[in-house]
Amino acid sequence: MFDGPNQVETDPRERLARLRLARSPRVGAVTFHEALGHFGSAQAACAEIAAISAAQAEREQEKLARAGGRFIVWGDTLYPAALAALPDAPPVLSAIGDTSLLARPTLAIVGAREASLGGRRFAGELAVDLGAAGFVVASGLARGIDAAAHEAALSTGTVAVLAGGIDKVYPPQNAGLHERIAGEGLLLAESPLGAPPIARSFPRRNRIVSGLSAGVVVIEAAARSGSLITAQRAAEQGREVFVVPGAPFDPRHEGSNALIRDGAILTRGANDILSVLGLPQSAPQAVEKPKQKYHDRDTAKVVEALGAAPTAVDELVRRCQVSAATVSEVLLTLELEGRLERHRGNRVSLI
Repeated sequence: MFDGPNQVETDPRERLARLRLARSPRVGAVTFHEALGHFGSAQAACAEIAAISAAQAEREQEKLARAGGRFIVWGDTLYPAALAALPDAPPVLSAIGDTSLLARPTLAIVGAREASLGGRRFAGELAVDLGAAGFVVASGLARGIDAAAHEAALSTGTVAVLAGGIDKVYPPQNAGLHERIAGEGLLLAESPLGAPPIARSFPRRNRIVSGLSAGVVVIEAAARSGSLITAQRAAEQGREVFVVPGAPFDPRHEGSNALIRDGAILTRGANDILSVLGLPQSAPQAVEKPKQKYHDRDTAKVVEALGAAPTAVDELVRRCQVSAATVSEVLLTLELEGRLERHRGNRVSLI
């Protein structure tokens, strides 16, 4: 197997052969690299295996060009060096957008699809701070944490890695963000044009998100979260794993807290990340908001009983020994102030 990619952009025949080899039946990323090592070139490999035809590869290339994109083939000067060094580096990536982002230092932010409002807000603030520190933010364009990080990093640089073909918008509610990233950031996909995002595609996508990055930040990962796969791949790839801690009784943080227990870096903000990477801690520190004083005793008791972990409303009534009507009134006031988040099961938490 090759130690690293050869520069092949000056040889269009070899470049097209690598696309043919990558798109051939039963040729995955590892098999692709093994074939290059065994045969010496993609052209030689295509002569010996049942590779797709040059015409088929050219048709996909032309279709991608009509969509405003291009292929980045393993070996191209545009191909990110950190990703290229992996034994299962994607043979070919479809790209739409600003490919110059691939030359910049990158950090990934991943987390829960059903993220809390506080989690999404933290992801956005972290993405802004990392962007200000010079990093591109990578993620998987999922709902929740991914979308919040992409949205916040659009002005400083963001890369979205898709599980399906680059022309397949998923999830549908992120169609607008997908379009904006194509225009202002960069979309990447390993799967061919038109390929739907199927279950086995997501772990493959996750290895690219981590492979592009110097480290991965995990926010709100449940016990069986896909974010844990990204964190595992990051560790295997020699990347740093940063984790934002959460309340011990909140199931949305069960996986996150387990990662910290197992050695991941507890992260409270961008400066914790920058210090580990040996960079100046120039990102602004989050300023703790002063606690509001409540003169009404019952209101103060309800607010004091609330925290970041979701609490059942019935439990608040019992704990504070005030009427359900009073608790409801306090919660509504906090919600209107933007300080309360409601959860399933009639539970609430402070933001």
